[in-house]
Amino acid sequence: MKRVERRLLKVMDELAALDREAGLLQGELEMHRSLHDDAARDAAVHGSPIERENAYEAEKDVRNFEQALASLTARRAALESRRDRLMLRLGRTL
Repeated sequence: MKRVERRLLKVMDELAALDREAGLLQGELEMHRSLHDDAARDAAVHGSPIERENAYEAEKDVRNFEQALASLTARRAALESRRDRLMLRLGRTL
């Protein structure tokens, strides 16, 4: 197997792993958004400092998961670009 083919297969494996990770992150994000909605509602209804702190912490969790998902999306875009370049190189060598 040529070097370009091996590199392309590695990139494809990395993309598949990122897709699996993105699915997990998306599920976690949905859960944390739901938890944040509940905490924000509780803070609005009860107004206690503990409830407000819980809502704040839940909001931080949502932001963290959104940032992780954005980072993963950027990594995926870079890998897709690399995959496309490798496929062009592979096409020229055939």
